[in-house]
Amino acid sequence: MEIQTKLKLNRENSGKTERLPIKVLQFGEGNFLRAFVDYAFQELNEQLAFNAGIAVVQPLPGGHVDLIENQDGLFTLFLNGIKNNTPIQEIHLIENIVKCINPYKDFQDFLDVAKLDSLEFIISNTTEAGIEFVESNELSNITKASFPGKLTVFLFERFNHFNGNPDKGLTIIPCELINYNADTLKSVLLQYVDLWKLGADFKTWISEECSFHNTLVDRIVPGYPRNEIEQYNEKLDYQDDILVAAEPFFLWVIEGGEELKAKLPFHKTKLDVKIVEDMQPYRTRKVRILNGIHTAMVPLSIMCGNETVQQSMEDIFTGEFIKKITYGEIVPTLDMDKEDLKNFADEVMDRFRNPFIKHQLSDIALNSISKFKVRVLPTILDFIKVEKKLPLNLVFGFAAMIRFYKGSWKERALPVKDSPQIVEEMTKNWQLNDLNFTVSQTLANTEFWDQDLNEIEGLAEALTFAIAQIEENGVEIGYQNFIAQFS
Repeated sequence: MEIQTKLKLNRENSGKTERLPIKVLQFGEGNFLRAFVDYAFQELNEQLAFNAGIAVVQPLPGGHVDLIENQDGLFTLFLNGIKNNTPIQEIHLIENIVKCINPYKDFQDFLDVAKLDSLEFIISNTTEAGIEFVESNELSNITKASFPGKLTVFLFERFNHFNGNPDKGLTIIPCELINYNADTLKSVLLQYVDLWKLGADFKTWISEECSFHNTLVDRIVPGYPRNEIEQYNEKLDYQDDILVAAEPFFLWVIEGGEELKAKLPFHKTKLDVKIVEDMQPYRTRKVRILNGIHTAMVPLSIMCGNETVQQSMEDIFTGEFIKKITYGEIVPTLDMDKEDLKNFADEVMDRFRNPFIKHQLSDIALNSISKFKVRVLPTILDFIKVEKKLPLNLVFGFAAMIRFYKGSWKERALPVKDSPQIVEEMTKNWQLNDLNFTVSQTLANTEFWDQDLNEIEGLAEALTFAIAQIEENGVEIGYQNFIAQFS
């Protein structure tokens, strides 16, 4: 029998020959933007005939827009997850990328997009380090400039082409994972305007005619499923070399008002896009619940023998521990609608159980102390303030983290990954050979916590007892003894 070869995914073979007008310039061609932003605009196009094409700009010299261009901008998105304990899978053909730009090969091609009357939005995800001011960037060698430097020149081209027309300002929505990402980007752009002496009129046009919107993005995107690619390909009747896998959960919080809602009518779709005046409560919710659970449970779970988040959820002991810190100690401290918080926490539990995502605990363990300061310590402090007692489960998680930094457990190395300074400091604390001193020195380090945690009544005593119990009896029995002692 003759084996039929699948046709390569492109516009001719798929019949998707229409190319939409470019409304969006997207800096970044990676898996996250394709599975998040491109998917979102695809939903706008399909549900509301939004008619938005996307031009994708390669942000780094070693990027891969050529792979997208080889498929005429088409790719497949698999959404794999679990909802209410039921596995679900959706398959979407994303077809709104209509132009791929490599500014390192053709910078004029990049600048020409600035002259398009149809252009309305700038989207970016160039990693947290992407939004920075590099004073050494030169206007005469702009192809080597940072992302904000290139964007400044792009906006200057548009400003000049349309003679400063206020109606040609753009809506700029960065997705980098830093707080106040749009405010930071705007500040950097204005620094380049000053550095390159591009003029007061242009500076005013950026400040007043372009709108900048801080964002929070939330979707786990493992990317190209290399280890399971055969199973994925079996579900397609074409050959897709850049397919991407993600979880179904989707949340995009964008700061803005009614004007932005009119420009981006996501509220008329099924997508969870929240356009709000202040995104900080949503950021706090995500950091305290999703990220906070990760950081609070990872050292403990690793010492219990688990390797992934899913295993941590399925394990009887660690699964119950996660529920207790979530619903008993984290959610009660947050000043938001309790039903909304519970629903978000429920979704997080489903995401953690997702069998399609192998989220390694050792990866999450990176920089645990700095993460604990931001993600968990505020919950501990708020709980003490409201309940007038220690949140015992989070305190036990804190104890497990301090013990984790000892570096080994049951004769095997632990995946301690942190800055050399922090590792050195914690190693020195453990060499004191007195647990009371180890705990008190760790808590006293204001470079870790921005305060001396020895001043919190009962905390040092509780941590010392918990670590001693872990050392003597193991994590599970140690936990039971700790709870019995301090309840």
